[in-house]
Amino acid sequence: MTKRVIILFTVALAFLGGIYFEKTRKNYSSSLKSDSLGQTTSFTTPIISSAMTPVNAVDPSTSTNPRRNFLVQAVEKASPSVVFIGVTQIQVVRSPFYDDPFFRQFFPPSYQEFRSMGSGVLVTENGYIVTNYHVVDQANRIEIHLQDGRSFQASLKGADPYTDLAILKINAPHLPAISLAENDSLMIGEWSIAIGNPFGALIKDNKPTVTVGVISAVKRDFTRESGIGTRYRSMIQTDAAINPGNSGGALINVLGELIGINTFIFSQNNSGNVGVGFAIPVGRVNKTLKEIIRYGKIRSFYTGISVQNIDQIIAQHLGLKQPMGVLINRIEKNSPGKKGGLKTGDVILRVDDYEVINTESINDLFNQYLPSDTVGLMILRDKKETLKNLVLESRE
Repeated sequence: MTKRVIILFTVALAFLGGIYFEKTRKNYSSSLKSDSLGQTTSFTTPIISSAMTPVNAVDPSTSTNPRRNFLVQAVEKASPSVVFIGVTQIQVVRSPFYDDPFFRQFFPPSYQEFRSMGSGVLVTENGYIVTNYHVVDQANRIEIHLQDGRSFQASLKGADPYTDLAILKINAPHLPAISLAENDSLMIGEWSIAIGNPFGALIKDNKPTVTVGVISAVKRDFTRESGIGTRYRSMIQTDAAINPGNSGGALINVLGELIGINTFIFSQNNSGNVGVGFAIPVGRVNKTLKEIIRYGKIRSFYTGISVQNIDQIIAQHLGLKQPMGVLINRIEKNSPGKKGGLKTGDVILRVDDYEVINTESINDLFNQYLPSDTVGLMILRDKKETLKNLVLESRE
């Protein structure tokens, strides 16, 4: 009896469930009937295309994009001012037999074309460009390639081999000139951004390469004995990658202002960048730029003083512990030295912050200055150190 009741109850439930399912199906089908335009509504699984923009995405070009931080904005401001420089040099190649008068007629000299590259920075809207002197040294032809695809032939307006700076000029108006930082006041650890063209013509676009680092040190000095071949003073050190082709490019701060011209790196066995790069400070760049724009060259200057080395005997007589510095043995009348209060017999110990070792070192130090610069000289007079200011005057 009990089994029969259970079976009847199960059959009744199945019958009622079937009636409910059929009713639900009819209601669902009626909701899919054609609308007034004859288009049937359908339900499909949404497919997200890679080309679709998410609803909450932010346009990268807008300032509200959280990824468009101060580094991105600095690059956007400064990068249009960085140009690619293509250099062509024509060099004479002589045969080993050329020195022999007889064989010279059979082996005349030949001319070969060499190409090199570098970077530069537009510093005025009318086409003045700053780069390194070693980038354009002995160039027969200099081509400037802008990021907008335009190319120009440039002329060398002036150069300063002692500081490794050169000023070029192209004839074009309304160019994107970079903003120059007001001074060389830098903080160790602040952000630095290197912009240049290490790939040159290897890739088809003229867009520069950007690397980011910090200011690692300032006022780094290098002598010819360092193996660089040029004496550099007060260089900026950065760990932003500077690779071949970046020479002459821009080192900027987070405001997009030029703080230096990327110049050289330290590497091991020519292995490329190892995180030690150096740039010429913008203060020196600005002075060289103004000098060349105004006078068309780097003017020579004079001090009106003559110096000699100090040997052991002179050092003992002057009360020096060791032969250091140079001794003034002559001063011209009405010269900058005379106006600066220098006297014969004074010993020059330091030029600004740099120690003077001998006559060669003081000549190298003075090569870093320009006419109208004021140089601080620490002198020894009557066994007392005194600071004198020397204003350099042009010979021209």
